[in-house]
Order: sequence, then structure tokens, then C-alpha cells
Amino acid sequence: DGLFLCHPGWSAVGHIVHNWKARWFILRQNTLVYYKLEGGRRVTPPKGRIFLDGCTITCPCLEYENRPLLIKLKTQTSTEYFLEACSREERDAWAFEITGAIHAGQPGKVQQLHSLRNSFKLPPHISLHRIVDKMHDSSTGIRSSPNMEQGSTYKKTFLGSSLVDWLISNSFVASRLEAVTLASMLMEENFLRPVGVRSMGAIRSGDLAEQFLDDSTALYTFAESYKKKISPKEEINLSTVELSGMVVKQGYLAKQGHKRKNWKVRRFVLRKDPAFLHYYDPSKEENRPVGGFSLRGSLVSALEDNGVPTGVKGNVQGNLFKVITKDDTHYYIQASSKAERAEWIEAIKKLT
Repeated sequence: DGLFLCHPGWSAVGHIVHNWKARWFILRQNTLVYYKLEGGRRVTPPKGRIFLDGCTITCPCLEYENRPLLIKLKTQTSTEYFLEACSREERDAWAFEITGAIHAGQPGKVQQLHSLRNSFKLPPHISLHRIVDKMHDSSTGIRSSPNMEQGSTYKKTFLGSSLVDWLISNSFVASRLEAVTLASMLMEENFLRPVGVRSMGAIRSGDLAEQFLDDSTALYTFAESYKKKISPKEEINLSTVELSGMVVKQGYLAKQGHKRKNWKVRRFVLRKDPAFLHYYDPSKEENRPVGGFSLRGSLVSALEDNGVPTGVKGNVQGNLFKVITKDDTHYYIQASSKAERAEWIEAIKKLT
């Protein structure tokens, strides 16, 4: 149970109520029961009930610009309820429990929700340019405004947690973990930049997943280079033959660079006949690899999960594997989970 500000929105008869009221909510199986509060105590009997069978839930709900902590419930009779939590953590915890109650009769759906909550997989054909263009949209984009941190005011900034909410609300990602990964990619490719002490401190971390903060105290802004034309990429020596193989697996993985040893997310594509592994820069519109290598005679192996393995720079650890090519070039790659690492290693081994 817990406290929400409650706003019954459009009802079945089309009447709208504009005021927000504090209500005490209790989740009971497939029903949300709510009570009036007087003197800090709930008043019985209940003020009302929301039956969750057939309900749809929207979280985060961004329909009210100045209320970022909303959950929206729409009942089978098309009545809409807007519930405002006290914190982002409380909002997300309630949304997770309510969603579980809505799908309580579908064990498979509940299991899917649990896996999605910790999901790290991004769609295979995500366009960073399209996301940034939509972020700049004057009506549906993310709103920049002056924000304060430690006595300083930063103009045209937005909160880390607000960007995460926006990415989920616009269906670019399925979970907060995915949104943090995607936001880190936008920052790594100079579409966004951190502003202020809190967010600037985070980018010193070597781990890509920890460079962007899902936090209401971390500030970010659009990078000035956003509108710059993409400079023509230096041609890499790719024959049409090595790109002609059949695609057997693709997905996003983090890769350590060979020169600066920094980590970047790349879209990897595994092909057979001939066997090649190519990687693409997701910030570029052209569908051309930025690198790749033949798998013939290569070795692939998992790296230890305890501590930072030899050859890996920065505080990057866990779910790592290494590919050593026939000419003894070492590629260090990080998957999002042990299961995903195992899938990639198995797929690559079949082609070496």
C-alpha cells in the first residue's frame, strides 16, 4: 500500500475532473482500492476501486509536462486514472506490481515482464539520428529548461531520469537498463553531453553502462555538434565477397578500440559462407561496416568475470569474451549478459 495524488481523467461519460487529491492506495489481487485521508489517516470505507481486469497501464506517462512521476490506468470502460507517486523509484515499483496484477492469469506474460525489467538488448536496427531528431521535436521531444546544481544554474538542460522516461515512453527501449545503455551511446557519439558535477563525474567510469546516470540530479544537454554534417568516413578495405555471406546473428555489443582502448557500442553482424564478423557504428546513417575480420582460423573464448581481465582497459568487467584472429589481432568484446555471451561464442565457434 502507499500514497498517491489521484486525478480521475476522462470518464466513460466524457466528464473531466481537474483537481488532484491525495489518496491511500492498496493493491489487492486484481483491484486497486483507494481511501480518503484525514489527519494523516485513511478513512474507511474505501472511496473507490479500480478493477484491473482488462486495464492498460502507461508508465512513464508524460501527458502532464510538470508531473513526471505519473502512472496512467485505462479501464475496460475507458475511464482513465492518473496516479502521481512521490519518487521515480516508487512510481516504477508500483507500475511493476500493478502490471503483474493485470496479467496475473498469464504466467508466461508475468515471466516476460520480469525478464524485460532487467533487459539490456537493443533493437538490431536502431537509428541514433532518428532518435535525436525526435528528441529535438518542438511538440513531442524532450523539453530543455534551466536547472540548478550546487548553486549554479545551467540553461537548456534536462535530467538524466527524464531522458530515460522519454526513451521508454516513445518505445525506443523496453526497460530503464536499455535506456541507460542507449543514452550512453548517444553521449559516446557526441549527440549529448553531460553538464555539471554529478554527470561529469560519471563519464570517468570505464563501464559504458555507468557513464549515463538515470538520476534526477544529473544534468545533460544537446551537443553543439548535433547539426554538423557527417564527415565522409575513410574508406575501409571491404570486398563485396566478405559482405555477401548469409547473416546468422546480429546485435549490439560493446567493443574495446585498438588505438585509444576506449569502449563503444557497435552493431555486430555475423555472416557465414564466407565466415566474417563485421561491426557497424550505430550513429552513422550509411549501412557500411566500420570494421570486420575473417573468422577462419580464429579463436574465441570467454574471459573471467572476477575483476578486470588482462588486456582490458578501464573498469570494464563481466560478460567479456575475446576473439583472436589468424593474424593475432585481439578483439575484446562485452555482451549484456552471460547468456548472450554464450550465444555469441557458440555462433562464432561454429564458423571458425
